Order: sequence, then structure tokens, then C-alpha cells
Amino acid sequence: MNEQYVRNVIEAALLAAGRPLAADELVTLFDERDGSNTDEVLAAIAALRTDYETRGLELVEVANGFRIQIRHAVAQPVSRLWQERPTKYSRALLETLALVAYRQPITRGEIEQIRGVAVNPNIIKTLLERSWIRVVGHRDVPGKPELLGTTRDFLDYFSLRKLDDLPTLAQLKELEELRVQLTLPGADNAELTAETESLPTVDVVAQAAAEEAAAAAGAGADIETARERVG
Repeated sequence: MNEQYVRNVIEAALLAAGRPLAADELVTLFDERDGSNTDEVLAAIAALRTDYETRGLELVEVANGFRIQIRHAVAQPVSRLWQERPTKYSRALLETLALVAYRQPITRGEIEQIRGVAVNPNIIKTLLERSWIRVVGHRDVPGKPELLGTTRDFLDYFSLRKLDDLPTLAQLKELEELRVQLTLPGADNAELTAETESLPTVDVVAQAAAEEAAAAAGAGADIETARERVG
């Protein structure tokens, strides 16, 4: 099959889909008579990535596949297309999300122990409705509290392929002095003290990730998603 044709089809699909597309999905775009296979599709994706290196768009891989999105360097001027203010999240919501991301699986009670305040049920509801967190099980203690973890949609929104792509504790040291202890009661604090002494508050962690997600307004994404991501 003509390599340029494969590249054009993949580019058009990624722009039109408004969501990440897995390699297997991209392969199915081609008729069996075309003879395209996974290796050819991956080669075309690599070529497109190179093509976009000097442009205002970039092709990235996230948890659910590949997508074309606005490059971070040009996100600010592009955001002027939308007059409405982007969705703003409270510090409590960002702290809760960061704790789930870094300490999952975690219960609501454990989040409250770390933050020192009760978690507003609307925060958990909002995170569940956005499909950023989900119930992954139940703690084997009286009451069987729900264990919360992040989702693939969370990874997609923050332009991550896997949880290992989250900033490490060492990387976060440069942001701010620690004001919120991330270790749970009963943890081996001796091993973590050196790493956590200079951690930022978890809302700063989440906000930093949100700023990185500003570039994740896919060119083919729906307007509401783009407004939120390029805010």
C-alpha cells in the first residue's frame, strides 16, 4: 500500500475522532485488500510524529491510544478562540485527585486522615462523573470501605500513557516545601522522610499536571473538552 495514503488516512482519522485511537483501531480503517498491517500503521504514526515536530500540533500516545493535540507552546494564543472561562477546580478536589493518583488504591477515610478534613461527597461524585477515578475494590476492614483508583480517562486527560509517567517525588522537590504529608498512618515514614521533606501540597501537584494538560485539546476533540484543556 502507498505509504503516503496510509499516513493520510491515519492523520484524518485522528483529527476526526475527537478521542485517542488505539493502533488496532487504526489498522481496521484499512480494507483487507489494502494489505495494511500493524507494523505499517506504527511506521506511519512514527512518520507523522516527525512531520509534526515543527508544527503547532503534535501526535502523542496516551493510555487509550494515539491523538493529535495542540502543542503546549501555542496553547495560550489558541485558547483565545474560546471566550468562556475554563472549568476551575477547587483546591479540595485537586488534593483529593492527587492523593488518589499517588496513593491508590485509597479509601475516602484515608484521604480524610491525610488532609485532616472531611471529603465533600460532591468531590468524589464529580471525579467519578468525569471518569477520572473509579472504585477498584473494598478494604478488608469493618464497613468494607471502597478503594479508589484512577482511570485510563484520567491518564488521557493529563497526557499520560501510564501511572509511571506521573512526576516522581524527586521531580516534585523543586516545586514547593511540603505542607501536606502524603504518607498514610502506619507507613514506614523513615524510608520516605528524605523524599517527602520538600514535596509540594498535593493541590500544587495536580495543578502542575493540569497546566501540562492545557496542550491536550485535540484538534478533533469536541469544543467543550477543548475549552477545558486549553484554559
